[in-house]
Amino acid sequence: MLYFKNDYSEGAHPALLKRFFETNFEKLDGYGEDKYSQSAKEKIKQATACPDAEIFFISGGTQTNQVVIATMLSRHEGVLAAQTGHVACHEAGAIEYTGHKVITLPQYEGKINHNDIASFIDAFYADESHSHMVYPGMVYISHPTEYGTLYTKEELTKISETCHKYNIPLFLDGARLGYALTAETDVTLPLIAELTDVFYIGGTKCGALCGEAVVFTKKNAPKHFTTLVKQHGAMLAKGRLIGVQFDMLFNGSFYTDICRNAIETAQMLKDAFREKGYKFFIDSPTNQIFIILENKQMEKIKENVCISYWEKYDETHTVVRFATSWATSREDVEKLIELL
Repeated sequence: MLYFKNDYSEGAHPALLKRFFETNFEKLDGYGEDKYSQSAKEKIKQATACPDAEIFFISGGTQTNQVVIATMLSRHEGVLAAQTGHVACHEAGAIEYTGHKVITLPQYEGKINHNDIASFIDAFYADESHSHMVYPGMVYISHPTEYGTLYTKEELTKISETCHKYNIPLFLDGARLGYALTAETDVTLPLIAELTDVFYIGGTKCGALCGEAVVFTKKNAPKHFTTLVKQHGAMLAKGRLIGVQFDMLFNGSFYTDICRNAIETAQMLKDAFREKGYKFFIDSPTNQIFIILENKQMEKIKENVCISYWEKYDETHTVVRFATSWATSREDVEKLIELL
């Protein structure tokens, strides 16, 4: 079987595994207090051009979204997100489980619009009964989005300005940030640090075995955040597991270097899909490709290829996702093209 189902099917980049072996017998402090975690934090500060950043390592993406949102919101607040946002659709109600509502906004190819944020907040406060409602307390976006699309510098700037106007934080989910940074884009890591209040750098889907790096950019980490992470069960006793990886990932340009493979192999597939007349559901510039398949055609392809069901298109057609990763081989891409 060829595997194009997601971008976290493989284990970890060999260089990270090698580093694990090299450091395996070192006796290090736990809970992220080891020297590799501290080194990784300094490297991330340099890469983000944010020397005052407060950085924390958390075990996974859903845990990160839940902890950040739950600890930054007051009890009466919810988080604004796209209808298709990960926190709204694919996290099993993890945010609501903490007592905070996910308030959905219209999506445009996976993205939200600054005008919709402003309109929602204005309408909320114009309602004389708003004290009986869930207050909008944060804006959540992901980059790339669930459809693999990217915010432009202009879009991100306008959303940031809107959040600051209403004095609510902007949180950017960067689970696939490595693929966003290596695609054709005018959004850089320092720009993200400048425009957001908190974001995270994805490791799990970008070459690491596990782990994400949360970056608070305005000296705004919630009080006792480390304790709160542990309360949510999102802290590893062997914090070195994440620290060693991010110390390697942010050694020079290694993080983006390894993620570039996903963009290049995805482009090979996109070119083949177009050449063979397949219909795109959305034109994603990153490593997720969304194709509309006739249902029988989808079942035929699934005999040889693992792909993701995404959504129903109509009675006879389905939207499916083909995903590449840092580890996708050109040989597998060529085999898939032959099958198509």
